[in-house]
Amino acid sequence: MVSETFMKIVSPCWKPLVEGENSSRGGDASGRVDGLLWYKDSGRHINGEFSMAVIQANNLLEDRSQLESGPLSSYETGPVGTFVGIYDGHGGPEAAQFINDRLFNNMKKFIPENRGVSAEIINKAFLETEEEFLSLVKKQWLIKPQIASVGSCCLVGIICCGLLYIANAGDSRVVLGRFERTHKEVKAIQLSSEHNASIESVREELHSLHPNDPQIVVLKHKVWRVKGVIQVSRSLGDAYLKKTEFNREPLLPKFRLPEPFHKPILKAEPAIVVQKLYPEDQFLIFASDGLWEYISNQEAVDIVHSCPRNDFLPLASYGSSMSYQWLESWVDAQSDALPFDFLLAICLLIVPSAY
Repeated sequence: MVSETFMKIVSPCWKPLVEGENSSRGGDASGRVDGLLWYKDSGRHINGEFSMAVIQANNLLEDRSQLESGPLSSYETGPVGTFVGIYDGHGGPEAAQFINDRLFNNMKKFIPENRGVSAEIINKAFLETEEEFLSLVKKQWLIKPQIASVGSCCLVGIICCGLLYIANAGDSRVVLGRFERTHKEVKAIQLSSEHNASIESVREELHSLHPNDPQIVVLKHKVWRVKGVIQVSRSLGDAYLKKTEFNREPLLPKFRLPEPFHKPILKAEPAIVVQKLYPEDQFLIFASDGLWEYISNQEAVDIVHSCPRNDFLPLASYGSSMSYQWLESWVDAQSDALPFDFLLAICLLIVPSAY
């Protein structure tokens, strides 16, 4: 059972929403900051409403989030919809920030006139963003070699023309809350597959891709790691595990592998799921692994479902500063020993008529 204290921390991420602006870009300045907590509990997108929050575990925030609502291509006749991105960075913020700046724009660039979103276009946008970042690493290699050790997990969700597209590279997760009429309850449905070496199927995939490398996955301090250095098997960035030219000096020795490799160790290709949205689909929860380590899919869905939107409107009139004052104090007191990594979450409430 998740602790009462942790429930208090994450509950603000799921507060129902009131009328607000039409769209929000990643890092929207209209959000609020309370110590190591950044939150936005009021906003609208084309397909409904949203809430988002970030809790930092230390003073360097490596993660980025993004919500775009409106045109999804560069053409006036192109599709419209909602784009969500969760970019869980590691080793530094550079990769997550780069993805935040480039991925959505690359997708818009690849969507042809009078055409919609597709799995092929999303995959192409991921790989283009990856190549652009690796080119940046190459340019900065001599003056900033540590950028080769920076990477980011990347979770994307797109709602367009009644379809939901989920693309994931890494161990972030998206969960759907679907109302089941038979039992009159909202059921949690995990939509994304995760790429973490702690999962047996991921280790099997790594062994099949690298059959001649017995050290492709190593159990180190009771944690499975790819080559003994990283838990995820897919990411954007992490150039030192993608190209052997970055696995050498002047990169710090702790990142350099003792033996050369002849193919990328990590993949940048996302796992993509496309499915139709139904009237029973009520909301989507996008979050980095910092949330899912301490709360189950169903517990997260229950938190969202237990806060009726109509009940929240009177509460909102008191002002969010009162709602978050106690949370600010707790986070400040625990900032040196928070029991989780960066926690980054976006909740989308879906309006069926807006599909």
